[in-house]
Amino acid sequence: MGQVLFISDLHLDEARPEVTNLFLEFLATEARSAHALYILGDLFEAWIGDDDPNPHHARVQDALAALTASGVPTYFMHGNRDFLVGQAFAERTGVHLLEDPTVIDLYEEPTVLLHGDTLCTDDVEYQQFRQMVRNPDWQREFLSQPVAARQAFADKARAESRSAQSGKAMAIMDVNQDTVAAAFADCGVRRMIHGHTHRPAIHTQSIGGQTCQRIVLGDWYTQGSVLRATAAGLSLSNLPL
Repeated sequence: MGQVLFISDLHLDEARPEVTNLFLEFLATEARSAHALYILGDLFEAWIGDDDPNPHHARVQDALAALTASGVPTYFMHGNRDFLVGQAFAERTGVHLLEDPTVIDLYEEPTVLLHGDTLCTDDVEYQQFRQMVRNPDWQREFLSQPVAARQAFADKARAESRSAQSGKAMAIMDVNQDTVAAAFADCGVRRMIHGHTHRPAIHTQSIGGQTCQRIVLGDWYTQGSVLRATAAGLSLSNLPL
């Protein structure tokens, strides 16, 4: 039976080759028989522009290109680590870029896809940072800088992010339930799929008098979290690392 696959938060980085190898194996095996593959952000630990000559990133792009060339439609939504993925990446890989949020028809059930960071509205400091770096003027200015300068900024931002997270309550970095309810209402759907929080689960909750389902994808730090969707239902499980 064919299936639609969803993944997010792989945080691929040359410092963790075992995760990259797991992803490349996934692309070359299970993903080849999928109806479609959706990558809902943070595929990379950091992305400083499509002109980055990093050979690790090139290897990943070549594998994605092989998948799309085999006939598997593949979609990518920006995360908070790889929001600078652009048109050159899409052209090289054959991957379709998605807006956040995007509503798809998943086996006749309208389903909204998000990276998930926009749902974490209790983290005010992060939302302010997100607003800044998603500004087109900021991005143009950043991408005009040399690769080395952009890499230095990314390294510093990652270090500051780790420091900031260590001092925040876990609840602040999770979704805000009122924001989740608003997203369901705005999109007019009863099913949501997102990542970002690294808290894999399938939640069923009543929102506005309707039974809604929110699927949270896991990360790829100690395993490979994959959501498999078929006409018969959904299954969230892990690929062993």
